[in-house]
Amino acid sequence: MASRTRRPGPATAARAGFRRRRLPMRLLLPVLVLVALTAMLLLRGFVHSEILADHRVQPPAAKDKVPQEILEGGPVIDTRGDRTTSLRVPDHRIVLTFDDGPDPVWTPKVLDVLKEHRAHAVFFVTGTMASRHPELVRRMVDEGHEIGLHTFNHPDLSYQSRKRIDWELSQNQLALAGAAGIRSSLFRPPYSSFARALDNRTWPVTEYIGDRGYLTVVNDTDSEDWRKPGVDEIIRRATPEGGKGAIVLMHDSGGDRHQTVEALEKFLPRLDRQGYEFQNLTEALDAPSAHTRVTGAELWKGRAWIVLVKASENITGILVVGLAAVGVLVLARFGLMLLLSGLHARRTRRPDFRWGPHPVTEPVSVLVPAYNEAKCIENTVRSLMESDHPIEVLVIDDGSSDGTARIVEAMRLPGVRVIRQLNAGKPAALNRGVANARHDLIVMMDGDTVFEPSTVRELVQPFADPRVGAVAGNAKVGNKDSLIGAWQHIEYVMGFNLDRRMYDVLQCMPTIPGAVGAFRRSALERVGGMSDDTLAEDTDITMAIHRDGWRVVYAENARAWTEAPESVQQLWSQRYRWSYGTMQAIWKHRRALVEKGPSGRFGRVGLPLVSLFMVLAPLLAPLIDVFLVYGLVFGPTQKTVLAWFGVLAVQAACAAYAFVLDREKLTPLISLPLQQILYRQLMYVVLLQSWITALTGGRLRWQKLRRMGAVSAPPVTRDESRERVLDGGPAR
Repeated sequence: MASRTRRPGPATAARAGFRRRRLPMRLLLPVLVLVALTAMLLLRGFVHSEILADHRVQPPAAKDKVPQEILEGGPVIDTRGDRTTSLRVPDHRIVLTFDDGPDPVWTPKVLDVLKEHRAHAVFFVTGTMASRHPELVRRMVDEGHEIGLHTFNHPDLSYQSRKRIDWELSQNQLALAGAAGIRSSLFRPPYSSFARALDNRTWPVTEYIGDRGYLTVVNDTDSEDWRKPGVDEIIRRATPEGGKGAIVLMHDSGGDRHQTVEALEKFLPRLDRQGYEFQNLTEALDAPSAHTRVTGAELWKGRAWIVLVKASENITGILVVGLAAVGVLVLARFGLMLLLSGLHARRTRRPDFRWGPHPVTEPVSVLVPAYNEAKCIENTVRSLMESDHPIEVLVIDDGSSDGTARIVEAMRLPGVRVIRQLNAGKPAALNRGVANARHDLIVMMDGDTVFEPSTVRELVQPFADPRVGAVAGNAKVGNKDSLIGAWQHIEYVMGFNLDRRMYDVLQCMPTIPGAVGAFRRSALERVGGMSDDTLAEDTDITMAIHRDGWRVVYAENARAWTEAPESVQQLWSQRYRWSYGTMQAIWKHRRALVEKGPSGRFGRVGLPLVSLFMVLAPLLAPLIDVFLVYGLVFGPTQKTVLAWFGVLAVQAACAAYAFVLDREKLTPLISLPLQQILYRQLMYVVLLQSWITALTGGRLRWQKLRRMGAVSAPPVTRDESRERVLDGGPAR
């Protein structure tokens, strides 16, 4: 049935206008959350070198433009100002240098060994690693080591523009400022080795680096630990000849460095006994420290950067956990639905299956609450007149302004009564109908829904079991010709009706659909009738009946054809109300979690399932698409595509099974991939908006959906009629 609101007076209208002006902010908040999450993912990709990464390495080139004194000089190259000089480390002094860190596993081990042997070193850190592990940079500085820049993303600078070089340096300094509150004047180019390896491509970069105020530090002793040649070989290659001083290249990141750590444990005491000192670079050169303390805006900018990086790491970790959770939830839900819906179908389709010893033939009161349903009400009432079960029809006009009641009265149909009331909302209209109903079995339907001739009969057969207090029918989308209608059709068949089979087997049906449901009058009276405590009165009453000890079951052959929203705005309004109302119902019945008896059973089985599958899983589902986009853009693309299509294949298989089980054509499933991409995002934003409304204490109004009145019951074939007669026969 269309959702309704009481007619506003002037004051109410003013308040409604104020709320309408606030609504865009409610719509804006989910978008802001998405933008913030996207920004965090991009930042995470940035500091993991998945964005702007350039792994090209220049081949060797000619050296005729490199000064000979540089090629034959030491590993410390000074091109600052007008200088073009190089320096060597004095004899019996060793400057250990570690590239590519800090690494959370190996850098602490390296620092521990250095601390044990009272040795200092220089760590040439990348901005990405320093941003992610600032505590290790602080430890390096606190323990007397020196920090040098190794660019932010570790590109070969000979390929880069001066603008990119400046950016690499400034971002690297930003990371150091945030991590340890310092700047450094030491720089080591990525992929560098000895001074004699400089060529016509790398020398201009070295000159430019000097113009920016940096000392370029290469090495003259390469341990080649990155090759993992063995501990003894690393020590041999790292040991200077004849007591000479050296700048030794090692690595504390970039893979498994256990050989490096083991080599240090032997190398340091061995060379200490030979009279070597292990100093940082400026100590070895008797020069001022390479570190400069950062203060003011630069310091706070660096700290803000570190906070943002840490937030992106934490949020991404949470999103990964959320992705794993949604994967588990989706697979668990599909597995349960496939297994239990199959059990339900086999049980209810057995030739000897009966709800009770005798079919239900007693007359039924059908309640049709209606508010401004002039376009639909005639089709609805006429479909009831074709019923093969004895019924009375009560149309409760809830203050319509479009002549809904007059249309029904003008039809002058036998057994149809019109009850008028001032606009009071759907729960009040239904309670009014129950009070005026003549029979003990009550069928409720919406004013935009049409029944098949057998719908009422099929819907009330479960009442042959005296334990059954309510029955959910099979609601179907009647206007499924449009794309948005086809998507809702998939959702109804796959999501709602397959779910109801599962919940029936588990005896925790959460919702009797407002479009097609039946109740015992006694069950309604025991729980106090329909309540307006929530916006999902159908979910609220179903949970209340469960808690009172009644069974709630699903009648798959009780088909009803309802008019689904035909625009995104109408769909948004409807699902927003459903989502928020479901949350309200879960909160209202939360005490069932700790109660005993039937209420406790529903609370400990039904409420968690509803919370997980109807609230949490849809809220997390867009993570699949977020990581799809992330993987497509930043890689690994092939694995990402395969994973996404794997999830889609599981969903398609489940959807096809649901369609076959419901005897539906598979044609609408062609739009399933597009539905998963677009429709899921819409449902996510609706759910997020519902969460925001709930958390901020907002109140959601009933909203009238625009109806076209285009749905009519499909013809029933002769074979279908015969099959239904054999199942129980017409009751008249």
